[in-house]
Amino acid sequence: MKKLVLQLEGVSLAYGDVQALDHVSLELGAGETAVILGAAGSGKTVLLKTSVGLLKPDSGRVYLFDEEIKALKESALADLRSRVGILFQEGALFDSLTVEENVSYPLENQQSLLKQLKMARKERGAAVAEVVDDGEIGARVREALRFVELEETLDKFPSELSGGMRRRVGIARAVVTRPELLLYDSPTAGLDPITANTIVRLILKERDLRNAATMLVTHRYQDGHLMANFRYNPSSGEIEGGARGEASQLTTKFVVMREGCLVFEGSQAELRAQTDSYIRKFSIHDSR
Repeated sequence: MKKLVLQLEGVSLAYGDVQALDHVSLELGAGETAVILGAAGSGKTVLLKTSVGLLKPDSGRVYLFDEEIKALKESALADLRSRVGILFQEGALFDSLTVEENVSYPLENQQSLLKQLKMARKERGAAVAEVVDDGEIGARVREALRFVELEETLDKFPSELSGGMRRRVGIARAVVTRPELLLYDSPTAGLDPITANTIVRLILKERDLRNAATMLVTHRYQDGHLMANFRYNPSSGEIEGGARGEASQLTTKFVVMREGCLVFEGSQAELRAQTDSYIRKFSIHDSR
């Protein structure tokens, strides 16, 4: 039986007359990938934000690490979110902070929270993460930047970086806490194909190194294709396809959203076999 990291059961959310999510159900286990496709305004980003309690559903249930989050106090919800890494659209870096300060920000917040909640976690029998000192925070920040091959940018500001570099710093910030669940909101939007592929390879590298559950919101079918057919080989330090990609195919699901509804969920092969004209737009057959 797989360990569920995220579970949505019949989740609905409306903004006035607009149904942003309409009875959406989805499960994601450790090491699994969900590639979320759909037209603009179909509910992809709303789904991502609702998954971690940034938006509250009108109905339905959301379970994060086996805990239903709708009625949780903010402190308990923050505790769960400390186990999640998020890359927002365009990277969402703080312009007034250096790269080092941007990447250390979630780790420093996590450590402050852990100190406050350590006793509460013990009392309810939950796992207690290690509280690290300031020196370790600096080492973890450098490790995260080394992971995205940007260790030399520590003292730079976001305005001094290219779009692709800013996105890579955003990934470093998302992974610095070593999260169990990673949410990526359109990480390749606006990037050239070569840079976009580099970003996706970093995402799948993090997934395979730490067996992290991954939710990837994207407009590019190619992003999902890479996630489903390639794996990171720690022995060689390379991204590999072929036989090594078979495990990724088994743990990667494609999800298509339309007007708040989940209209498709299945494997890459099942996606490509669809005949519905809307769903076909998100397969290789009709991608542009």
